[in-house]
Amino acid sequence: MTEPNLPPEGGKAQPQPVLEIRGLYKKYSRKADWAVADISFRCYEGEIVGLLGHNGAGKSTTLKCLEGMLPFEKGTITIAGYDIQKDAERAKSNMGFVTDNHATFIKMTGVQYINFMADVYEVPTELRKPRLLALEEVFQLGKPIENLISSYSHGMRQKICMMGSLIHEPKLWILDEPMTGLDPRTMRAVQDFMHAYVKKGNTILFSSHALTTVAKLCDRVVLIRKGLQADELNVKQICSEDPDFDFEEYFLRNEQQD
Repeated sequence: MTEPNLPPEGGKAQPQPVLEIRGLYKKYSRKADWAVADISFRCYEGEIVGLLGHNGAGKSTTLKCLEGMLPFEKGTITIAGYDIQKDAERAKSNMGFVTDNHATFIKMTGVQYINFMADVYEVPTELRKPRLLALEEVFQLGKPIENLISSYSHGMRQKICMMGSLIHEPKLWILDEPMTGLDPRTMRAVQDFMHAYVKKGNTILFSSHALTTVAKLCDRVVLIRKGLQADELNVKQICSEDPDFDFEEYFLRNEQQD
């Protein structure tokens, strides 16, 4: 497999990979087929990268392997230079992960959950309030942040999960279907936040079925089909060269292949 296209240099120092996956293989039982096989790609500083594929293609499996939730049979995954298997604590300290089921501790209030996450990632006390205020400007949870999470709607739980995953300002922000359950105003605010976040030298990797959002946000996309890496596209380059490029049509045509 060829090396991925790098972001334009623009006269600046060469961006460094924040995430590197090489030859990832994962299966769920000895007799099962590979859930993912030979997945290899990099995500660089200042990039938003989309991970696309049909239901069951292997997107969530890949994300859970790189987050350390699932063991894998072959391959290496490094985050900010730390191997997820050999140095899991340091690797995980450089990431924030929002799952597709928005799991959280529902018997905590929103503020208690944020402080719990800050404790986990050892965020200094003096940084917590200003960071929380900055996140509140984006997600605008409002007074319910003082209420039990069990009282939250689906969209509110999504917001508090995102806020908790960002309180330590991770180098790599990983999201599985990030826009699900968000109202249009918050969706736009999150998209603006994502662009601002990578401009600071951070990296975002997210999985989504919302192709219009992916085409709008992403610098690159990695396409997985039936557990295999089918393609990798430099979205910004393609769209600049062909303003009429139909990303949705490309995706659907690729998915129809045997």
